[in-house]
Amino acid sequence: MALKKSFSKDGKTCKVTFTVTAEAAQGAESISIAGDFNSWSSTATPLTKKRDGSFSVQIPLEVGKEYQFRYLLDGSRWENDWNADKYIPAPFSSTDNSVVVCSK
Repeated sequence: MALKKSFSKDGKTCKVTFTVTAEAAQGAESISIAGDFNSWSSTATPLTKKRDGSFSVQIPLEVGKEYQFRYLLDGSRWENDWNADKYIPAPFSSTDNSVVVCSK
């Protein structure tokens, strides 16, 4: 898993590419991402499957904020990003949420 960030020239937007490696996908047929940026919708932001078995999606986010998120594999299994910027306790479960920090 990986997070790749690129900042707009005006410094207001951070395009984050969220990637789930083939190893982390563990044979999943579909993966979506749910988080603060899409009202925790488990269907609004699907990742695109690549030929090598990895998945990715690019999401523009506002600079200066932190966003919690998790991946949903095959509509039934929640996973964190192994390379998130940090983790914080999830408010409604005993697990942690991944966090991406959008600052330079």
